[in-house]
Amino acid sequence: MAKQYETVIGLEVHVELSTATKIFCGCSTKFGGRPNTHTCPVCTGMPGSLPVLNKKVVEYALKLGLALNCQINQNCQFDRKNYFYPDNPQNYQISQLYLPICHDGYLEIAVSGEKKKVRIHEMHMEEDAGKLVHDEWEDSSLVDYNRSGVPLLEIVSEPDMRTADEVIAYLEKLRMLCRYLGVSDCKLQEGSMRADVNLSVREVGSQKLGTRTEMKNLNSFKAITHAIEGERERQIELLTEHREVVQETRRWDDNKESSYGMRSKEDAKDYRYFPDPDLQPVVISDAWLEELRDLQPEFQEEREKRFQKEYGLPEYDAGILTQSRHLADIFEDVARLSGHPKKTANWLMGEGLRILKEKGMEPEELSFTPEHLSDLILAVEHGEINHGNARLVFEQILEADVEPAAYMEEHGMKVITDDDALLTAVDEVLAENPKVVEEFHSGKEKVFGFLVGQVMKKMKGKADPGKVNEALRGRI
Repeated sequence: MAKQYETVIGLEVHVELSTATKIFCGCSTKFGGRPNTHTCPVCTGMPGSLPVLNKKVVEYALKLGLALNCQINQNCQFDRKNYFYPDNPQNYQISQLYLPICHDGYLEIAVSGEKKKVRIHEMHMEEDAGKLVHDEWEDSSLVDYNRSGVPLLEIVSEPDMRTADEVIAYLEKLRMLCRYLGVSDCKLQEGSMRADVNLSVREVGSQKLGTRTEMKNLNSFKAITHAIEGERERQIELLTEHREVVQETRRWDDNKESSYGMRSKEDAKDYRYFPDPDLQPVVISDAWLEELRDLQPEFQEEREKRFQKEYGLPEYDAGILTQSRHLADIFEDVARLSGHPKKTANWLMGEGLRILKEKGMEPEELSFTPEHLSDLILAVEHGEINHGNARLVFEQILEADVEPAAYMEEHGMKVITDDDALLTAVDEVLAENPKVVEEFHSGKEKVFGFLVGQVMKKMKGKADPGKVNEALRGRI
């Protein structure tokens, strides 16, 4: 009988914080920009420069630590992690080893209806390194220090996950918490959320951990899923063939959908950590911690339940709308203004999410005025515009935040309420299509839809479909 194996996975997740300035200097953290323009003597490691801690970084760390049910080290410190690499201008990274700001927390996830707690070993503050740009044509590497000194939180889990689905659920929940708190946008494609996967396999029933590998360069949930599945298969194949799994760092190649070894971890590198002599220990008062605890937002699970109770939404609708705090805020504003929560949910979940998907946008990028969507919903309810034209107006609201009444007037989209004009159009269609009328009278009900379409065409889409149906049946 073939041996059965289980996968054991722990994650190291780096989250770039959404502060305006870097962790130890006043340089911008804005993504992009010409190389080496968001720099100063501090973040490029010039001799004699001194770091000054950004208080907002500590605040964001505490907010996320509380959300992750962590114990807080109210007396913590920064340490120097010493190593040489071209993207590390100081030849050390300021991080936290001995006294991280948060430890011993957990994040509850749900996979296939089953809830599970993933333990958080620790979370610490540190600075990001620069970025190496490899030029294959010139056979050289260039360094961009814009990212150097951008504040990071590193969240280290215990090896509690067993499947790729659990890993993705953990990352999605962590990303949602960060966005609800406003501490990070967590855009994997921009590197503001990065995950290293530590994975090993062992025989089912064994309590002993196998030899683990660490996989890097994972910049999408799809890549993470493929990397986990690929590495699991590789390690099982090695064990089945009675070969050794080497403890090493591996790099995932998303194009080739395979990984390759980067460096061995058998001989642990000595980073020679020691407390940073240029930075004072961080002391967090009870009062500040309680203040931040009181300011924690209503998170997704609580909001989902409230949306069902307060607005009468189905569980599915409430779950979708509360995945994004920004989308949930928009829903509440529009629902209260329009008095139609279910119809508001339908517009946002249907047309809204469709447009976002087509344009490759996140819900956080929506920036229209809630009153405008409320006015459109009410216009549809009052029969002032048909649904087809309302979809066009909605798209313009999302793209350009147009005022619906003015846009409908300018583009001639308002429903024609003149009964005489409608009856005239009906009579003309019936007169122009005698054979179709005969087919209808002989029992071919399907042709009625064609006649409705012809009337709508004559009315240039400005008639109410319900009234067209009613008038056409009365005449025919």
